[in-house]
Amino acid sequence: MPDVYRALGDSTRRGILSMLKHGNKTQKELVKAFDISQPAIKKHLNILLEEKIISESWDGKYRIYSLNPEVLQIAYNEVHQYIGELLDNQLVSLKNYVEKGEFQDELD
Repeated sequence: MPDVYRALGDSTRRGILSMLKHGNKTQKELVKAFDISQPAIKKHLNILLEEKIISESWDGKYRIYSLNPEVLQIAYNEVHQYIGELLDNQLVSLKNYVEKGEFQDELD
């Protein structure tokens, strides 16, 4: 699974993904959209590429970046399942706590 937390943990990377959800962009278009240097944007793009959340292709001398929706969907499903399991465990613990009546001692 891609490290979604690493990929989404930075506001610039989230901004890049937000731009790419509207369509493919060149590296030049992405650089123009942010108030940081081209090398800094490239570093963010490399992280997104490493996690396979975006892909890179060439059109002549231009690099074109696009979202990989399948990878995002898989990551979303895995995170959703993980959070669901955490919540299920918490609900079971709460149910056991309530059934034992331990909270009555705290109320008295």
